[in-house]
Amino acid sequence: MNYGVFQGELVRLAAVDTEKIGPVYSQWLQDSEFSRLSDTEPVKVFSPKQVQSAFEKFLPDGYFFAIHCLADDKLIGMIDLSGFDWPARNAWVGVGLGEREYWGKGYGTDTMNVLLRFAFHEMNLHRVNLNVFEYNPRAIRCYEKVGFKHEGRMRACLNREGRRWDLIYMGILRSEWEKRDQASGVRDQNSS
Repeated sequence: MNYGVFQGELVRLAAVDTEKIGPVYSQWLQDSEFSRLSDTEPVKVFSPKQVQSAFEKFLPDGYFFAIHCLADDKLIGMIDLSGFDWPARNAWVGVGLGEREYWGKGYGTDTMNVLLRFAFHEMNLHRVNLNVFEYNPRAIRCYEKVGFKHEGRMRACLNREGRRWDLIYMGILRSEWEKRDQASGVRDQNSS
């Protein structure tokens, strides 16, 4: 099955089923490394019902997608596009891969490429923003690989494990995304 705009080489993005995501996301949050990479708040444990309730509350505020591995259809993470500034055509992206065996293998990069194609070609956005923790070099490399530029940082704003860390702001413009696609020979899967 071809999911068109919502499919990459390794992943497909799907609607979030709040009943199914509750138990899975709750399990991911029990992995302290995933929690620390996903949020500035202290690590917390949530029940499946609490996770389900939270997703039901936040789903109307943006575009939330479940990330599935194409090879086996396993749910491996979540990504959202939210915080819209419609007059300026800007939005924020947040992503988290909860299944460790998919870390560092291109799934995050493919997910970001699919989301950016949706953001720029379907939503007609001009710019997509994100923030990332200084102590997450794997994510920083992923974002740079898909074309995000460093735009600023909040110095020493996070306190983790007895140390202060920066919060890095990154952004990508539609023109940069399109230029990168043309340079790499990447073709929009929906243009054939």
